[in-house]
This record gives sequence, C-alpha cells and structure tokens, in this order.
Amino acid sequence: MDVRRLRLLLELSRLGSMHEVAAELGTTTSSVSQGIAALARDARTPLVEPDGRRVRLTPAGHRLAEHAVTILAAVDAARLDLDPAAEPAGVLRVAGFATGIRRSLLPAIDDLARTHPQVEVRVHEYEPGEALDLLARDDIDLAITYDYNLAPASWRTDHDVVPLWEIEWGLGVPTSQQRSPFTAYADHDWIVNSRHTADEEVLRTLASMAGFTPRVVHRIDALELVDDLIVAGLGVGLLPRGRTSRRGVTVRPLRDPQVKLRGYAVTRRGRDRWPPLRAVLERLAHG
Repeated sequence: MDVRRLRLLLELSRLGSMHEVAAELGTTTSSVSQGIAALARDARTPLVEPDGRRVRLTPAGHRLAEHAVTILAAVDAARLDLDPAAEPAGVLRVAGFATGIRRSLLPAIDDLARTHPQVEVRVHEYEPGEALDLLARDDIDLAITYDYNLAPASWRTDHDVVPLWEIEWGLGVPTSQQRSPFTAYADHDWIVNSRHTADEEVLRTLASMAGFTPRVVHRIDALELVDDLIVAGLGVGLLPRGRTSRRGVTVRPLRDPQVKLRGYAVTRRGRDRWPPLRAVLERLAHG
C-alpha cells in the first residue's frame, strides 16, 4: 500500500471531510478522492461510504486508519532517524478539562507557535471520562485528564500516561463561618461535579471516614458557580486551594487525609512517535 494514500485515509479519519483533507495537505479534493479509491482497491474492501453530501469511513476504513497511525509513525520515525532536524507538522486534536488546558496546554501551544509553527493544536473542553472515550474512538490524539489520590483512575492497557502535576483541594465554605472540623458539615447540603464522579467519590470517602453520609443536593460543573452557591448559603463543596475564589468563599485545608487532584497527559500506546504529538508531550512533561 502507498503510504501517501494511507496518509490521506488517516487525515480523513481525523478531519472528517475530503475538502478539509485537501486543504490540509495542499492538494485537490479530486486527488484525495482518487487516492482513497485506489487505496480501497489495494485493500480489496470499501473504505468510505456516503453520508449525506459527505462520506464517512466504513468499519474497515476505521481499522485501516488505525493501522495507518502505526505505519506512518514508523515511516516518520525512520525519516527522523535520517533527518533529526525534520520539522513536526500537522493537526493535533486535544481534549481536556479547563484547569489542565489553562495550566499545561496553553503554555505548550504558545511555545509551539514559536518553535514549530506548522503544528496546529485544536482544543476541545471535556471532562476526563468524555475525553478518554474520544481517545478510544480516535477522535482525538491527546487527552488531558485528572483523578484524585482518594479516587484513582483506572487506566486501559493501551494507555500511555504521563503525570503532570498535583493540586491540593480543600473544603469551600462561607468566609463568615468559623473554622470547624469536617464532621461539623454532616448536616449541610453538598455540591459536587455534574460531569465527573471523581470528586463525589472523594467526598463520600471523606464523609465515610468522618462517620456520616453527605447530602448531595447540587451538581455543578463550573467552579465559579460553586462559589456562587456557597456564598448564597446553598451548600458547601470541595474546591482547589490556591485558586482565587469569589469574595466570601474560604477554602479550608483538609488533613488526615489530604486531598490532591492529579493531572495527566494520556495517549494511545505507541502514538507518541508521531512528531507533533511528541513535541506537545515533551512540553507538557517539562512544563
């Protein structure tokens, strides 16, 4: 099989449109279509099928696109062995949570714009479970996720996981309230994340250790809205320490045990040989 045609198929799986593939690779839509058709003849099976006015990959097309990642990465690796100065180039799709994007990805993108301007990073905001589902479907190349020391993630065998950093979390309460032990909040309403269960698992673990069952009333995604509910007296919740909370909210430290959120960069095993992904991972790991 012609590796150039495999690259067409891979880019089609990433971008979803022959027109976008043509624009990305500097060719014509007709050439892309002809290349995919020739690849289908080589594979002796249809690789695309109509989807309205567009096309989508068949199951065989998806499988071959997965093989194309490994094949093209190996070709790129061979070229890099011969030309260490080869410039990373291409579209890199990243899904992650807001704090991870702000803290790790944006500085990496800023550095790449100066050092590797041919790498285009496309950013999508998702919670860890959502991002890992996208990674499993090859809809993204990199997931920036998190777990907690009291609610560790379960990684798949085909995941490569790079730890990034840790953030201490505490108990967000109205500033007007006196400092009290964790058990004093047994009869309060609680606020947890609406899109990820990990912080609720941490809360229930802490509450169980303190001898009570938390009354979870509110499920909120945005930390700023959690602040608003706390100020309004509608509940308390876990929040990161060191973050600038809304006036009227104090984040008390938690001890015995501490709560730490841990950030990660997650890829499919073996994919980090692709130069644009490797360039981003290097910056995330050393950021």
